[in-house]
Amino acid sequence: MQSSSARSLKVRLSSAVVIPARLHSSRLPKKLLLAETGKPLIQHTYEATLAATHPSSVIVATDHDSIMQAVNGFGGTAKMTSVSCASGTDRVAEIARDLSDIDVIVNVQGDEPEISGTAIDQLVYLLESNPAVSMATLATPIRDRAKLDDPACVKVVCNEQNQALYFSRSMIPFAREWNDDLLLQNPPLFLQHVGIYAYRRDFLLRLAETPVSTLESVENLEQLRVLSMGETIAVGVIDEPSIGIDTPEDYALFVSKTTS
Repeated sequence: MQSSSARSLKVRLSSAVVIPARLHSSRLPKKLLLAETGKPLIQHTYEATLAATHPSSVIVATDHDSIMQAVNGFGGTAKMTSVSCASGTDRVAEIARDLSDIDVIVNVQGDEPEISGTAIDQLVYLLESNPAVSMATLATPIRDRAKLDDPACVKVVCNEQNQALYFSRSMIPFAREWNDDLLLQNPPLFLQHVGIYAYRRDFLLRLAETPVSTLESVENLEQLRVLSMGETIAVGVIDEPSIGIDTPEDYALFVSKTTS
């Protein structure tokens, strides 16, 4: 009979980071090429992912020659994907089809220059530790009421096994009677979803071929498609969120921190 310690050993999974990098963005045009720090934003994100110890490679999946040239210019690896890709996940899946020797694909958004290598490694660890789970993501505590009420801040609620029950732009759980002490609870009651994902490769390819779900179309949250499919998403909680660059103000703050 196999010992309990042997049964608890994790299976080591091969992994790669894929960064979907679309040129056009509505709120901050061509943001991945902004270079007020001396480096284009996509380079900051690429270099941040290199701090992870688990993935064997980092690939930028782009739809435009200008991003391809920028990545080649700093010595990174980039591959062109179809301009018809409807989402970053589709772009990542297109690259994953050629990575048959990789078990786990980590999707890091191109506008996440402050993502930590530890966060990336934690995602792979979650899938190594939970063989029945197809996908993993991260969350961080919400301690501010304004953020809790902001629909741009995506919230997630989990079960006792740290598996996602639902994601929403609304406050979840909804407090029928509000008290500011709710924001101070430990473990945290309110969690902000951090938009970084790890997928088992075979599941990612299946996800990219699955139609948009009703809940996904209502909330405009792709991860709801996964829950609608009946799949499980493991959620790791980190102390600090990775701050994405969505607006001119976000970028100005990043520049000031980077160049100060």
